[in-house]
Amino acid sequence: MEIRIGIRNTPRELSFESNSTAKEVEAQVAAALDTGAKTLKLADDKGRLFVVPTEALAYVEIGAEETRRVGFIA
Repeated sequence: MEIRIGIRNTPRELSFESNSTAKEVEAQVAAALDTGAKTLKLADDKGRLFVVPTEALAYVEIGAEETRRVGFIA
């Protein structure tokens, strides 16, 4: 699933693929914001870790979970 993170005062966004489910990512973001954590840590499907200061978060967009299609689209 694709995750996109907007960062305040920055024209670009972080975008990466993750093996986590939408509910897991949503829970991680909510927990970081609710507990007042200084950072949000999310891992991508290649094992890289993204650490974003929670004060700098503008938005977190969680893509829909999609299974791979097999065959051709007409």
